[in-house]
Amino acid sequence: MTEVLLKIDNFSVRYGQLEVVHDVSFDVLEGQVTCLIGANGAGKSTTLNALAGHHSASSGTAAYAGKQIQLYRPHRIAKERIALVPEGRRVFSSLSTLQNLKMGAFPVRGGWRSPGDLAEVFALFPELEKVRDTQAGLLSGGQQQMLAIGRALMSRPRLLILDEPSMGLAPLLVDRIFETLNALKGTGVTILLAEQNARLALRLADRAYVLELGHVVEHGSAGELRDSSRVGEIYLGG
Repeated sequence: MTEVLLKIDNFSVRYGQLEVVHDVSFDVLEGQVTCLIGANGAGKSTTLNALAGHHSASSGTAAYAGKQIQLYRPHRIAKERIALVPEGRRVFSSLSTLQNLKMGAFPVRGGWRSPGDLAEVFALFPELEKVRDTQAGLLSGGQQQMLAIGRALMSRPRLLILDEPSMGLAPLLVDRIFETLNALKGTGVTILLAEQNARLALRLADRAYVLELGHVVEHGSAGELRDSSRVGEIYLGG
């Protein structure tokens, strides 16, 4: 039986007095892809940022590999081999592609030390090797998204969290990113994905949770949600 790597129970997050995520619960199973789908403002990014330590949960628990991590700060989260690819990519624009990738290795004990990790990223994204010495701020949006994913992979994550990886990309680049995520899925990396493009997300995912206004309103296997009349009408265009 596949074990639960991350278990979220009654998770709530506030911005000041405003609660934007309300008693959210979901499981992320080892080696699988779990996706959170929902419209802009549903609470997906807030949930992921709280799990990565960038916001504090106001209540609830996050159990990861047997540890309660809901109060961990970002550097401690990273040391637990959890890597976040944030919405908007957030590359270090003044650093080169190669320097950005090396920055991703800092959570690994001993820091940057393995050329093999770099070779694996370049094998996954050959486009990045061609621009390894180019400033990240000069890369295209698609290249920056590849770089953000590659940078996260340099930390050898056990859990890879991606926030809206398709945002702002042309359709061909979106397909390229999701093909890569599917390849990563085949390597056994556990993936938690927040995505507005429900059609693509449900094609990739094993399980999915629908968020609306900070609440989980539906969940199940990706196949079950593809067949859901509610999901079909609202998120899959009927």
